[in-house]
Amino acid sequence: MADVYGFSATTIRGEERTLADYRGKVLLVVNTASKCGLTPQYKGLQALHEKYQDRGLVILGFPCDQFGHQEPGDETQISEFCEINYGVSFPMFAKIDVNGDGAHPLYKHLKEEAPGLLGSKGIKWNFTKFLIGKDGNVVKRFAPTDKPEALEKHIEKLL
Repeated sequence: MADVYGFSATTIRGEERTLADYRGKVLLVVNTASKCGLTPQYKGLQALHEKYQDRGLVILGFPCDQFGHQEPGDETQISEFCEINYGVSFPMFAKIDVNGDGAHPLYKHLKEEAPGLLGSKGIKWNFTKFLIGKDGNVVKRFAPTDKPEALEKHIEKLL
């Protein structure tokens, strides 16, 4: 599969969603966690969402509990946390695994298309970010410590 449009995922509200629904948009896919030192990045992600959504950016959040048990809640708790603490209004999905045999197929694809430092395939921590162009192809992978605002110049190029 060359692009992300053939994948689907369950939303945080339990509905199946195909990524083909986002065809023609620039996507930023992020594995998130509510109890991580990087959790305040939700604020920056929401700011990107508000600034660029009308120009075609869609941020997709995928909660994951594979790193230090930092996303222990269920989907309702995660959703409430994101809305109350950070005003998150971009699409959030059900909790997934991003590494190992049970990794979500979308993440298997993202890691293949954009390996990390020194070609590593695994996701190292929460808030790893993948930028996807309007054609559905992965453009760039960003480290967990890359702040959302640092991605603006890359997003601008694709919009």
